[in-house]
Amino acid sequence: MKLAIDILEDRISAAMAAATGRRESPAIVRPSTDPKFGDYQANGVMALAKEIKTDPRKLAEKVVKKLDVDDICEPPEIAGPGFINLRLRPDFLADRLLEISKDSENRLGIEKTAQLKTIVVDFSCPNIAKPMHVGHLRSTIIGDCICRMLEFLGHNVKRQNHIGDWGLQMGMVINAMIENMYGDPVDFEKRRTIETFLKQMIKNSKDYPAFEKAFNNQFKDALVLDLDKLEKHYQKRTTLQQKDPKIAEEDRKRTLDLQTGEHLARFFWQKAKETTLKACFVIYDLLGEIFKQEDICGESFYTEKLPDVVNDLKKAGIAVESDGAICVFLNGFKNKEGESLPFIIQKSDGAYLYATTDLAAIRYRINELKADAIIYVTDARQKLHFEMLFATARMAKWVSDDIELSHVMFGSVLGADGAPLKTRSGENVKLKDLLDEAVQRAMKIVEEKNPKLKPDKKAEIAEAVGIGAVKYADYSNNRTSDYVFSLDKMLAMDGNTAPYMQYAYARIKSIERKAAGKNIKIERELKAITDLSLIDSSELDLAKHLIRYGEAIKTAASDYRPNYLTSYLYELAQKFSAFYTNCPVLDAEPDKRPTRLLLCRLTEKTIKHGLSELLGIKVVEQM
Repeated sequence: MKLAIDILEDRISAAMAAATGRRESPAIVRPSTDPKFGDYQANGVMALAKEIKTDPRKLAEKVVKKLDVDDICEPPEIAGPGFINLRLRPDFLADRLLEISKDSENRLGIEKTAQLKTIVVDFSCPNIAKPMHVGHLRSTIIGDCICRMLEFLGHNVKRQNHIGDWGLQMGMVINAMIENMYGDPVDFEKRRTIETFLKQMIKNSKDYPAFEKAFNNQFKDALVLDLDKLEKHYQKRTTLQQKDPKIAEEDRKRTLDLQTGEHLARFFWQKAKETTLKACFVIYDLLGEIFKQEDICGESFYTEKLPDVVNDLKKAGIAVESDGAICVFLNGFKNKEGESLPFIIQKSDGAYLYATTDLAAIRYRINELKADAIIYVTDARQKLHFEMLFATARMAKWVSDDIELSHVMFGSVLGADGAPLKTRSGENVKLKDLLDEAVQRAMKIVEEKNPKLKPDKKAEIAEAVGIGAVKYADYSNNRTSDYVFSLDKMLAMDGNTAPYMQYAYARIKSIERKAAGKNIKIERELKAITDLSLIDSSELDLAKHLIRYGEAIKTAASDYRPNYLTSYLYELAQKFSAFYTNCPVLDAEPDKRPTRLLLCRLTEKTIKHGLSELLGIKVVEQM
């Protein structure tokens, strides 16, 4: 079912062409900002009048004479210097609502986009041996919402979690894990024994599976497979490295062992990766099953591709040596001194960088995943990196002009003091702790509001409300802005919050339960509807908003801004509240009740779809 705004755009554009004898010009149809001017406004006449040097109001009059929208709108009105105001007809609204109600595919009458693409979305990206912290929240959930919206519109979306699992930090992690086996303080006799065994195992093991089996048999109980402990050992190693150059050298050697495939290094790296991802997936599942295992494609995946990246750029004359490093110098990128800013792809010691890995990833995603578009969801601090990355990939002609590369930026999560959210000790707030606290706070609210519920039902509602509150609060903010994290505001039952939206849904479900108590057969009445009676202004207002759901999704998806969607849903809940206050539903006259029941049902389905399917927030039937 084509969107009303798109039908109006097509027809008015055609009328503008007919009125001028020129090819079609955009009508620029937008929703009216003030209901007194109608439901939609076409603004394109002024631009066209300026272009052809004629009076815009007279041109608008000619356009209206050529315009046929009688099946959709009341007679168009001309306002000001050439605006065309349009008001939807009640019978058009009624037909639309009936079409939406008959949609058997749960798409609420919304068509898939005409030009389907394969779109890679790169988001979340935690580091090995480090728990996810609050800084990962926005990338993870904004990326998920973008995927959900694009998937709903029909695109082939490939989620990619580009985890940090390579480089010097991996040598540090491996050595930290091995040292933990020696005890704290170090048991030197135990250390000598373990190292002797390890060296013998490396020597005797012909392949990695044999080494893994031997290690598990000998040292399984001595291995740390807890992420919090792993992080502490890594932090300790970082401190030691800063104090002792020998430690740094040991870590570089261990990194080289990993890069050359030495069994011991590979074993510990694999265990660190498994331990980290296990903890990450607890959070991903809590937030709404964000990823599958096959979506994890970290830095290590691209290591064998990095030499080709550098060599191909050198052969093309794009990368050159500068002070021993291999760099790309791009037009328009300069430092504060006005000197050309290098995009370094290989250090003077031969090491590769994030830039190299990201370039390899772009090539893989276009050549192997067949991406028509790649979206990166990261904080705004990485703006320069992605600008230079995209420019390099295009200069190398690895990315054609028809392939979209987008950096979707977001601001920071702040504490009450206006600074980035930290613990009292100054550390990043762990994401799991933050989500657990939200659920605990929600549980207190549930127990206050509905103490008679069964414990398992309370837990289910508390998780839905707590997690939903955190996610919705993030979504409802402009993603490019910072926002202050406040569980009190997030869990409020009024205002633009998840609990308010979840309550609006539960409130409609309660109407169904009340109907059963009054022996009103809702499904029978809905099935028997052949036409609707939209008379009351609250009915009309709600109906107009319901048919604009597709517009909200289209706008939110095209700009990658979930707040457009939350704004729509919040306004829908408010319009439903006004409707429910002014228009009795169950006690309505027999000729009015079916229409009002349908308005309730479509509002319920729209809120559920928006929250559950697009925002990944669970709805509940009781609060």
